[in-house]
Formats: sequence, structure tokens, C-alpha cells
Amino acid sequence: QVQLVESGGGLVQAGGSLRLSCAASGRSFSGHPMGWYRQAPGKPRELVAAINRGGNTNYADSVKGRFTISRDNAKSTVYLQMNSLKPEDTAVYYCAAANFRPSYSYFPSEDEYDYWGQGTQVTVSS
Repeated sequence: QVQLVESGGGLVQAGGSLRLSCAASGRSFSGHPMGWYRQAPGKPRELVAAINRGGNTNYADSVKGRFTISRDNAKSTVYLQMNSLKPEDTAVYYCAAANFRPSYSYFPSEDEYDYWGQGTQVTVSS
């Protein structure tokens, strides 16, 4: 059974940092496209960051320069380093993984991700 388990969320003051982790079990996602999404109350889920087979990354404009996505294939884990956090970053953050795609430049759309974690709450106080 495939599971994605997020951790590292919590309460932090504006300007602070958090590092989210997403550990995969049940199979390896080494080289698979993976992403972080978030959903704030009353808002649709949105892409935060993604990393593809080629190691290329993609970020929402609102987090560019503040957030960094990375992966450790040996540990089947993807990370989201979040710096200079703002109150508007408050949301539930979800990890997602897609089945293997041969393209090194491919980034899945939201509905093309095959597996999702349960989410971890990030709250940024002003």
C-alpha cells in the first residue's frame, strides 16, 4: 500500500522558517514527479512547488525566492524548505506523487498526480 506521510508543520511567527518532509512508503518514487500543494480555508488547493524526473523545479509566484523543494531519492523523501513565512502562507500543505513519466521535463497538472498525503497544517502568525 502506497503512503505519503507529511511532517514538519506547525505554528511559526511571520518571518520564521519551517521544513516540511514527505516520506513515501510502499514503493519508491525515485525520479518520479512530486509536488507540494496547499489549501487555505475557503480557497481552492493550489500548487506550491514541484520537482520532476530531471530535477527541474517549478514554484508558485507567491513563494519564489522563499521556498525550496528538494528530494532525497535514497530515502524516498521530498522536502519543502519554507523561509520568510507570511500569514498568507497559512494552509494545509499536501504532498503529491505521480507515477513514472519518461520525460525529464514533464510536470503533472494537479489531477495527474496519483498519490496524495493527508496534509500537515502550517500556521503563520503575524
